[in-house]
Amino acid sequence: MATLSAYPDQNPSFDHHPPPPLPPSPPAIPAMSQQSENLYFDSVAETTENNVVSNSAMLLLPSPPLPPIRTSIPPQNLNPNPNPISPRFNENHVPPTLLHVSFNQDFGCFSSGTDRGFRIYNCDPFREIFRRDFDRGGGIGNVEMLFRCNILALVGGGADPQYPVNKVMIWDDHQSRCIGELSFRSEVRGVRLRRDRIVVVLEQKVFVYNFADLKLLHQIETIANPKGLCEVSQSAGKLVLVCPGLQKGQVRVEHYASKRTKFIVAHDSRISCFALTQDGGLLATASSKGTLVRVFNTFDGTLLQEV
Repeated sequence: MATLSAYPDQNPSFDHHPPPPLPPSPPAIPAMSQQSENLYFDSVAETTENNVVSNSAMLLLPSPPLPPIRTSIPPQNLNPNPNPISPRFNENHVPPTLLHVSFNQDFGCFSSGTDRGFRIYNCDPFREIFRRDFDRGGGIGNVEMLFRCNILALVGGGADPQYPVNKVMIWDDHQSRCIGELSFRSEVRGVRLRRDRIVVVLEQKVFVYNFADLKLLHQIETIANPKGLCEVSQSAGKLVLVCPGLQKGQVRVEHYASKRTKFIVAHDSRISCFALTQDGGLLATASSKGTLVRVFNTFDGTLLQEV
C-alpha cells in the first residue's frame, strides 16, 4: 500500500474542444486522440495492510489540454532535450547506462530509462522523439508511458537515482514536473498503466488503483517477484490482470469484469516472463528453463499451444 501525495496546481478544466497548437518549448510527448485531455484525482482511501502507510491524496493533472499528435519532428531538432546534459557528463564523454526499456500500450513507441533520465522513441519509422536528462542524479529505473500522452510513471534507479526507489512519481512532461507520487515501504518492481488504472508491483504484492480518483481497488499477494512481472489488458471496459501466483510456475489471472480469478499452473519451474494480448484473452508464458513457450486461454486456463 502507499502514501499518496500531490502537488498544488490550478483548478481543473474538462473542456474537450480541440486543443491549442503545440507550444514551442518544452516539447511534450504526443497525445493520443482517445486519451482524455484532463484527469482529476481527489480521493481518500485507507487500508491496514503492512506494506501501505496510508492513502490520502488530491492529485490534479494539468488543466491545459494535452498537445495535439505530432506527426513529424523538424529535421534540425530530432533530439530535443529541455534539460541539457550537465557539464560533468560532457567533460567525461561517458555514454549513458541503460537501466530500463519498455513499450507503450499500442507498441508504437518505447521508452528507456538511463542513469541520467529517460528517452522516448518512435518504432516505425525508428527515431528518438524526446529525451529528458536531469542535472542531479538522474537515474530512472522504470518508465511507463500512457499511450502517447504527456503523463508518465517514473521510478528512480541505478547508482544515483533521481527519485527514491520506493516511490512511483507521476510526471507531467507538459508541465515538466511531477504532479503526484505513491510511496511504499519496499522497492517498486514495476508499474503498469491503463487509461482507468494504475498498477504497482512490489516484491510480493500487486496494488491496483483507480486512475480517476486514486482509490485503492485491489491488492494481491504473490510469490517473490523481483522482476516485477505483471500485465494488464488495454481493451476499454474489460480489465484482465495477470501476475505470478503463490506457487512456483503458477500465474494468477484476474477478470475484473466478471469478478473471476483463475490460477494456471503454466510451468514446473519459476515463471521467467509472460505476455498478454490487448483484449486479455490469450496469455503466453515462459519459464526459467527457457525451453518452452506456452499459450493459454485466460478465461478457462486451457493450454492452446506449446512451442
